[in-house]
Amino acid sequence: MSDEHPAPAPVDRARSFGSVADAYDRGRPSYPAEAVAWLMGGEAKVVLELAAGTGKLTRQLVDQGHAVFATEPDEAMLAVLRARVPEVSVKVATAEEVPANDRSVDVVVVAQAFHWFDHDAALAEIARVLKPGGHVALVWNSRDDRIPWVRRLGDILGMQDGNTTSAQHLADSDLFGELEETTFKNWQEIDRESILDLARSRSSFATMDDAEREDNLAKVLAFYDDYGRGMDGMQIPYVTRCYRAVVADPAGPDPSGLPTSGPDGSSQEGPSVSDGTDTDMLLIDFR
Repeated sequence: MSDEHPAPAPVDRARSFGSVADAYDRGRPSYPAEAVAWLMGGEAKVVLELAAGTGKLTRQLVDQGHAVFATEPDEAMLAVLRARVPEVSVKVATAEEVPANDRSVDVVVVAQAFHWFDHDAALAEIARVLKPGGHVALVWNSRDDRIPWVRRLGDILGMQDGNTTSAQHLADSDLFGELEETTFKNWQEIDRESILDLARSRSSFATMDDAEREDNLAKVLAFYDDYGRGMDGMQIPYVTRCYRAVVADPAGPDPSGLPTSGPDGSSQEGPSVSDGTDTDMLLIDFR
């Protein structure tokens, strides 16, 4: 960008997705089922998803049997999530002010968004709401830029949304135990229309002026046409990078009296699944 159009501050970029919510939902890849299972770490659980966006991960969490609550600071993104996953309770909220009571959830999960957080404030909130033995899980889809044509696509789209370096904040936090990490392979089928949605879904695109947007989309289409697959489309390879860490032991017994969890995050007394009428769910302030 030129000096006349300085890059937006991170908080502005983080809140820019609402204007492209539909494109984000159509254009972004989902997550491998085995990656979702690893993030959860075992049996069905009570899960709080922060910065849930349009529900790309939320739908999979529900389908795998978890009882899910979702927060998202952008109402436009949350409107798409409500339509995609109508059975989930949702609330407009930030990761720095989580609308859940102390020690009320088994897992807090963040997909494609942890890099936007105020990490000190968010990690303190995450530690507060996790049950003893519960864990936080982070996940990003990063294009596999070891492949030359994928690197060229990244030069057009930008690489910031797949940057996982912010996971180091979790590794360095005294509020959590040792950081575990693993990766999974993932592919996204893209055609001449959906690659435009992928471009429109970028935080940088949302903050461009009209001329910049048109120029960016023209570059994306030129890249796609040069790729030469036409109606057959392309498969974009991703590395799904997953991280999790158990909350540190509290300085005393669990005042909630709820079942604690084992070191792998699984409940020692069976799944923590709820229909919304029991204590687990009432501990979450989504009224």
